Amino acid sequence: MNELLIPVLAVILAAMVFDYTNGFHDAANAIATSVSTRALTPRIALGIAAIGNFVGAHFGASVAKTVGSGIITPPEGEAGLGIVFAGVVGAIAWNLLTWYFGIPSSSSHALIGGLVGAMLAAIAFGVQGEVLWGGIVDKVVIPMVASPATGFILGALLMLALLWAVFLLAKATAKKKSGRLFQPTPLNRFFRIMQSLSAVAMSVGHGMQDAAKTMGIIVLALYTGGFQSTNDTIPEWVFWTSATVLALGTYAGGWRIIRTLGRRVIHLDPMAGFAAETVASGVLFTAAHYGLPISTTHTITSAIMGVGATKKFSAVRWGVAGNIIMAWILTFPGAAVAAVIAYVVVRPIF
Repeated sequence: MNELLIPVLAVILAAMVFDYTNGFHDAANAIATSVSTRALTPRIALGIAAIGNFVGAHFGASVAKTVGSGIITPPEGEAGLGIVFAGVVGAIAWNLLTWYFGIPSSSSHALIGGLVGAMLAAIAFGVQGEVLWGGIVDKVVIPMVASPATGFILGALLMLALLWAVFLLAKATAKKKSGRLFQPTPLNRFFRIMQSLSAVAMSVGHGMQDAAKTMGIIVLALYTGGFQSTNDTIPEWVFWTSATVLALGTYAGGWRIIRTLGRRVIHLDPMAGFAAETVASGVLFTAAHYGLPISTTHTITSAIMGVGATKKFSAVRWGVAGNIIMAWILTFPGAAVAAVIAYVVVRPIF
């Protein structure tokens, strides 16, 4: 067992690096709308996101178990640790590439794509192991398609409901001035307050999803290295470590992606920001409850587009949105290819 200590530590270290990059790469998911509507200042928003991620991580056990045991079955021992290590490195490479270009791709799908790519590369070299395609289809592919569609539709519906409620309230109170049914300043002030709450919910949901994926990797490494008898038990120190590193990465910020989500897709007002964050956090909570590792990025971005489309279809910058969607499509295979390269490089070491 002791001879595998260093390989296990290498995988855990790689998982922590991924966790940190996940934090600054996906920080925008929780705070871009709050910052762009000026509901929160950037640093306060990042602080809220970091705390929310830390708290949410402690409620993500179901997602962690899916990642740790439902994606691949590597062989036990050093060979299996090499596969997991290469998969995480592939995900890190994709995260850094998309961060550099300010593209809000999915860290979740990068990690899953990396694990699959590394496992397939190992099988090609004659290593025993298995990619659990049934689990990937049921718990990754279907939710990958369903969560953005759900975010878009619910975002549009909630925004329409809010607009209708405001209209009825203004009409009932008969507050007309200068041809307007209501004054926008008090309304924006109210929704800025509400958006602070929805930003907290979004941050907790992000922690439930993304910190949990790192926890799953660590548990997989401990099990593969023989330091744990099962792969469905999460030690308490894994919760705290993953949560802390994700929170630190989140506080480091991801300003390139924040600009893309908060300004380039559509200009948001506080009501729209509240609607997008409320819907996205609800989808994240539901998916985490059922152990589905969905993408925080996909969910909030689609909710933003759904909210924007209710105002004016052309208000959404569909060219920018199209580039984001293309990045979504390329994330799984892109991270897989990066992991294949990483596996070829590290195979002689493990």
